[in-house]
Amino acid sequence: MEEIVFSHYSVMKEEAISALRIVPDGVYVDCTCGGGGHSLGIVGKLGEKGRLICIDRDDDALAACRTRLEAFGDRVTVIKSNFEAVGAVLDACGIPSIDGALIDLGVSSYQLDTAERGFSYMKDAPLDMRMDRTQTLTAKDVVNGYSENEIKRILYTYGEERFAPQIASAIVRARAEKEIETTGELVALIKNALPVKALTGGHHPAKKTFQAIRIEVNSELSVIEPTLRTIVSRLKKGGRLAVITFHSLEDRITKTTFASLSSGCTCPKEFPVCICGKKPLVRLIDKGIAPQEKELAENPRSRSARLRSVEKI
Repeated sequence: MEEIVFSHYSVMKEEAISALRIVPDGVYVDCTCGGGGHSLGIVGKLGEKGRLICIDRDDDALAACRTRLEAFGDRVTVIKSNFEAVGAVLDACGIPSIDGALIDLGVSSYQLDTAERGFSYMKDAPLDMRMDRTQTLTAKDVVNGYSENEIKRILYTYGEERFAPQIASAIVRARAEKEIETTGELVALIKNALPVKALTGGHHPAKKTFQAIRIEVNSELSVIEPTLRTIVSRLKKGGRLAVITFHSLEDRITKTTFASLSSGCTCPKEFPVCICGKKPLVRLIDKGIAPQEKELAENPRSRSARLRSVEKI
């Protein structure tokens, strides 16, 4: 079998490992293990009785992770799953509670740089963008099958694209003549749909559209809040959850969810006493720290990354 070269820079690795405050005989979950970079850092701090569960939905990532962590034997369990099923994964492993968990919400360098995966607007490839290539919905399905209003909504909501109406209209006109099949075709029609001033300076003109379609294909945002709540419910007292986000939408969800979990009482301020009975479940640790300059120099893609972490009370 041909070896998979899964290249990925583990963003904010030291900060994330530090945030978890690893207990040598603890049980940890890397919910988005990728090629195993963060996982290697976690298991390297575990003793003989420690255990790490690695989850990912990308088969190439899982193969690379298994190879990378092979030397740790039974201390590491690698499982194919979407991280939203972390509760079911823990149940299947016979693990009632954990000491910590990490979620890295970024797209891996491997996925971006492997043209055939269709994530990149810099390389011409089939419109795909699936993190799990066994699922049916692809970027091609979204671009050619969604209505103009649906496409506009996705671009507005997931890409925060101000020119969503123009791009959605251009997509619908183009596909009426011929099915849009490649990333290169999509990039070209996006550029043609934008005013000249939007094509110069700043980000690539297709960046927001590609982000939006990728999020739709992989249902990236809807699973964040319930997953965070599930993990917190499984944390032992003093256990920690660390989350690395890469754009404002997922960071906002993470921040809001952590705020809710740490706030406790939801009674109106004018109430003299609490009647809801809700107690804080976590305390905030890291509140959106950014990568250090050294990391930014080594990996410019990490510039938008933010790390947030909480501890179970």
